[in-house]
Amino acid sequence: MRVLWLDGVIDLISVAILALALALVWPGLARAQEGVFIQIESWPTLGAAESRARAIEQRLDNVNAFRARTGLYAIALGPYRQGEAEARLRDLLARGLVPGDSFLSDAGPYVARVFPYGGTALAAAPGAVADPITPKPEIASPAPDSVPGAASPGPQSPPQETLEQALQAENRLDRAERAELQGALQWLGQYQGTIDGAFGPATRDAIWAWQRDAGFVPTGILSTAERDHLLRAYRTELDSLGMAPVRDPRAGIEIDLPMAMVSFDGYNFPFVQFAPQNDSGVQVLLISQPGDRASLSGLYAMMETLDFVPPSGARDLQGDGFVLTGQSERLRSHTEARLIGGAIKGFALVWPPRQDARIARILPMMQASFRALEGVLDPGAVPQDALGAIDLATGSAAGSPARVRSGFFIDADGHVITTSEAVAGTCARILIDMAYQADIAHFDDALGLAVLRPLQALAPLSFAEMSSQPGPVDAEIAVAGFPFDGALGAASMAFGRLADLRGIHGEPMIQRLAVATSDSEAGGPVFDMTGAVVGMVLPDMAAGRTLPRDVTLALRADLLSQPLGAAGITPRIATRTEPLNPERLARLGAEMTVSVSCWN
Repeated sequence: MRVLWLDGVIDLISVAILALALALVWPGLARAQEGVFIQIESWPTLGAAESRARAIEQRLDNVNAFRARTGLYAIALGPYRQGEAEARLRDLLARGLVPGDSFLSDAGPYVARVFPYGGTALAAAPGAVADPITPKPEIASPAPDSVPGAASPGPQSPPQETLEQALQAENRLDRAERAELQGALQWLGQYQGTIDGAFGPATRDAIWAWQRDAGFVPTGILSTAERDHLLRAYRTELDSLGMAPVRDPRAGIEIDLPMAMVSFDGYNFPFVQFAPQNDSGVQVLLISQPGDRASLSGLYAMMETLDFVPPSGARDLQGDGFVLTGQSERLRSHTEARLIGGAIKGFALVWPPRQDARIARILPMMQASFRALEGVLDPGAVPQDALGAIDLATGSAAGSPARVRSGFFIDADGHVITTSEAVAGTCARILIDMAYQADIAHFDDALGLAVLRPLQALAPLSFAEMSSQPGPVDAEIAVAGFPFDGALGAASMAFGRLADLRGIHGEPMIQRLAVATSDSEAGGPVFDMTGAVVGMVLPDMAAGRTLPRDVTLALRADLLSQPLGAAGITPRIATRTEPLNPERLARLGAEMTVSVSCWN
């Protein structure tokens, strides 16, 4: 530490004040005590680690994020005593609340805590190394003109306010006032930490850098005049972008958005759309949908195919969250989403390169302000005329599928059985539920059957249990499928009866149902009242002519074992004998039934 000479004599009193200030400003440099952490995840970037830590904090206690010696960022719970940590890890694993590869660690691999900032989690762990903070030069200084060779400073603090008085004034600020100062420093590109209202080493470093760049004497402590100057600059910039909190109860999301650059443009499941305004070129999607890890993986795969995610960029899918970026000569995008309590919540930000400087400030504010609330966007929010994904680069649909049909999961591996007509001809891409890419594992056009294999691992909530016996004629049946070309976004159920065990021309593999279905419900499962699948709906063309509205043809499930065996599928045979109530049967149909779309 260098101390300035004052007229050739060291001011010992100033040195003492300086030492006291440093002790207050840069705490937590002491050696660590005993403690054990449960490390559950690691992420390559600070932003991703902070986002995950915030998400995990909603369901677990003692959540930390650390910068590790490897260069990654670790999410860890603790610290605990050794025995307590072992018991806690066993309990979390047994309840499925943490990944199966979570492990115990001391603080040796961790360099500094980055979430929540300003605490002392490492103070309880052996071997912890505090974030290296080198006290900046010229900590204490009289009026700048008394410093030999000092550059002409910017706007000056009142000369009567000493460093000690400035620190005392800072200490009188409440948490919200401190958080606003951190937000201002982050906006102006100096602060990269969490907006938590705690002035730790990272905040002090940011203050010192801002003071230097603004022409003040850098001390790491804000005087009253400097605080006013910083906040004026910050609020002026915020006003120009219209940064404002947006709360959408329908989507269950709260986030700060640049409302001078974007405006609300409607719902298109699973998105809340904000279009550019004032020629900003900036667009925002809020992401909200029910789901699990399989749904999250499917959303990630679907987002990768959209035009607003250029192929060059970082891709990071881990556990309960993902970050997806893209950049090209004309476009940039940042998408992040995570699984929170049975819902997938997140956002996508899209902008042209000319907005890079502004987005570098806007994105951290969006990340820091993002909150997942109760509620999730209803699949019924999809406009009936808006199938397919949105191409934010042009503001138009990224394309509509050539056709949409229904299908259903036939095994625990996520294979889907559907009608051959659904995927006949040239399909450049086949999607399950408009999200999961699939290829054709088996195709039998004569029978009217196709089996699809997902290109990524899926974990169906339910899959078919096939009846081994034909259903009795006149028995009540139910058909699950996607009417209106899948525009409703969820499978619906129609009830009818089994009219005949043969087709119109006496075909033994086909049964006739007394129930009305639409073209896009072809491929859906036919249930008896116990929930056993007794058939698969065929399209009208299977009869060679248009059928009456209340007549539907279906393959017989009891005769499908051999055709499915040729596809390498051994269907599960139904054993249930008790009927299900209509609500449970409808839920089973919704869990098992998927949309199948063919894209040219």
